Amino acid sequence: MRTTPIRVTAAAVAALTALSVSACRDSRGGGDGGGKDGGTVKIMVGGIDKVIYLPAKLTEQLGYFKEQGLDVQLLTEPAGAQAENVLISGDVQGVVGFYDHTIDLQTKGKCVQSVVQMADVPGEAEMVAAKKASGLASPAAFKGKKLGVTSPGSSTDFITRALAVRNGVKTSDYTTVKAGAGPTFISTLDNGGIDAGMTTDPTIAKLVSTGKAKVMVEMRTEDGTRKALGGLYPSSSLYMDCSYVKSHGETVQKLANAFVKTLGWIKQHKPAEIAAKMPADYAGGDPALYEKAITDSISMFNGDGVMPDEGAKNVLEVLAQFSPNVQGKKDQVDLSKTYTTQFVTKAKQS
Repeated sequence: MRTTPIRVTAAAVAALTALSVSACRDSRGGGDGGGKDGGTVKIMVGGIDKVIYLPAKLTEQLGYFKEQGLDVQLLTEPAGAQAENVLISGDVQGVVGFYDHTIDLQTKGKCVQSVVQMADVPGEAEMVAAKKASGLASPAAFKGKKLGVTSPGSSTDFITRALAVRNGVKTSDYTTVKAGAGPTFISTLDNGGIDAGMTTDPTIAKLVSTGKAKVMVEMRTEDGTRKALGGLYPSSSLYMDCSYVKSHGETVQKLANAFVKTLGWIKQHKPAEIAAKMPADYAGGDPALYEKAITDSISMFNGDGVMPDEGAKNVLEVLAQFSPNVQGKKDQVDLSKTYTTQFVTKAKQS
């Protein structure tokens, strides 16, 4: 099993996207030998050291990919919007990212579906700079503020827009700032580049422990997510091109087997045990803080990889409230094409 910490630049993404126009075989066949299974499976993770995507690296660490006879190469790109572009280009066969991209992409004529739904809630929080907290206590105060997201078109951007609209603020009333994740997000908050922003653990834990920011909107728990977004909001998933799923069923099933086993393992172990299985550098030099980050976010994972019945419907409802790609097209979206439970259901039975 090989993990390559590749960061894909905007220029590279643009080039890959351009290539996909002239190399349609990639988007249809996944760049893996047409309809044949086997070979290396490349999976782009939308920030491999983020706790929300922990199952990807943990599956490798536990040896479950190898156990299934898979040669999986995990790549990393900090923004989900860029990760989806690399999938569309055919340069990777799968993405570990947010489910909402499958709906957004369908409105653009692309068929992408979640084959393993790992989490029922976003695992994110809207963080407000401590010195701004008194005047920015809720999304209702977003107007005129600078709000950080990993990148425009990312799930952090989607959810920020949703919070604004649900609280009576137009998306044009605030400034969206590309703040990245991790140290980049923290430095942007430190230097006043943003007043608040959407991020995940372990960044949340670092901001709270240092007193630099406070949690404004909690979406790492089911209760917090229902309060913020009106229901569940399935997030972390393994999503793949529909044609690849259809033509590479054996490989997809093995991936589902591995991920579902990992999700079950997470439910059976304590945060300290989970943290111990992860690469040491993921702790950023503070193992105790990393363990706390896992503790605060671990309930987001569902344990079986199955999309909750209400989940997909609520994601569509939320996107329809603000997304220019989904507004007016809600009735045209076929949710049955955005996810499948056939592989995880079989994995549970095995």
